[in-house]
Amino acid sequence: MNNRHEFPSRAYNEVNGKDEHRWCAELGYLFLFLTGFGLAVTGGVTIIAYMNFLPVGVSWADYFIFIAGRPECYFLPIGLVLIAIPLFRYPKGS
Repeated sequence: MNNRHEFPSRAYNEVNGKDEHRWCAELGYLFLFLTGFGLAVTGGVTIIAYMNFLPVGVSWADYFIFIAGRPECYFLPIGLVLIAIPLFRYPKGS
C-alpha cells in the first residue's frame, strides 16, 4: 500500500480470514435492529399511554378503534418486523 488512504487489498483480508464486506452487512443488521427497537418502544409506550382512556369510561372497542386511527401506534408492529429481519437473516455460524 503506497498511499495511506488506500483500502487494504483482498489478499490482506484473506490472510485475516475475514470477508471485506461482512462488516458492512453486520452494521446494516445492527442499524436495522436498533431502528426497529426504537420504533417498537415508541409505539408500545404510546399504546400503553392511550390506555389511560379506559378508566374514564371508554370501552375496549372504542379504544381499539381510536388507536387504529393513530399513526404513531403503527410503530410497534413496524418495529417488531424490523427487529425480526436481522434476527432471522443474521448468519447462524457467527
